[in-house]
Amino acid sequence: MKSKALFIINPISGGKKKDRVPELIGKNLDTSLFEPTVVFTNRAFHGSKLAKKGVGEYEYIIAVGGDGTINEIASSIAGTEAVLGIIPFGSGNGLSRFLGIPMNTEKAIQNLNARHVEAIDAGKLNRQWFFNMAGMGFDAHIAEVFSHDKTRGFGAYIRSSFREITSYKGEQYQLEIDGMRYEREAFMLSFANSSQYGNNAHVSPCASVQDGLLDVCIIKPFPLYKFPALGIRMFNKTADKSKYVEIIQGKNIVIKRNCDGPVHLDGEPQIMGANLEITIEPGALKIITGENFRSA
Repeated sequence: MKSKALFIINPISGGKKKDRVPELIGKNLDTSLFEPTVVFTNRAFHGSKLAKKGVGEYEYIIAVGGDGTINEIASSIAGTEAVLGIIPFGSGNGLSRFLGIPMNTEKAIQNLNARHVEAIDAGKLNRQWFFNMAGMGFDAHIAEVFSHDKTRGFGAYIRSSFREITSYKGEQYQLEIDGMRYEREAFMLSFANSSQYGNNAHVSPCASVQDGLLDVCIIKPFPLYKFPALGIRMFNKTADKSKYVEIIQGKNIVIKRNCDGPVHLDGEPQIMGANLEITIEPGALKIITGENFRSA
């Protein structure tokens, strides 16, 4: 029996055109397994509404876009029986890369045909879902700056980072992780469900989306000349070996900072208060992974 699949396409994510995606779905999706419906979003939060409406009617809901689009759609189906699929079209595609989903559009569609479904953990920051990475400090600041940049892509993100890093100062944070208290000055704090931000830059190389834990990654202030070296460590999966990186795993995390400021959830920025609560929901999202993804 065929499974009904709803493809939700964000036409502007990643700055990449998606006009041919319906045609590619027709050519590469196994229609003996799936009965596809394809829709395009046309306004903010439209994807969320479409996904919520699709729960119960469609067994599979496919997000066509970047990490922000995935977050919007996954947030609407987490905790339900609906299964998320991904065709990555973003600037970083962090979760997709971690799960072994092909970056090539045709191969990503073909990957759906294998229907390799896993249940993965999901985080919540002040009760808002994230599935790959959330954070505050420099990366949240850059996410806010980057959201106003008309140029998308990894190169534009790197240019923003180099432009902002010379003036950015670290902050003081009080952390409580599973009842243990810490006080740290940090350049940024990342709450890693998967290991990477995107573009294969791994901040927490040993992170798992199926261990029921978040990796609290504390990036300590460092000399500016060390910035390229720290970046290289992220790309060769040795960031956790740096003396400027401390990783503490936990399930229930409370953060206190000096004032309101930017945070990001899967790369999407917003302003939140000085007191923040982060939790993990084990196995909250069913998702089609790449065939080479190894479950915990």
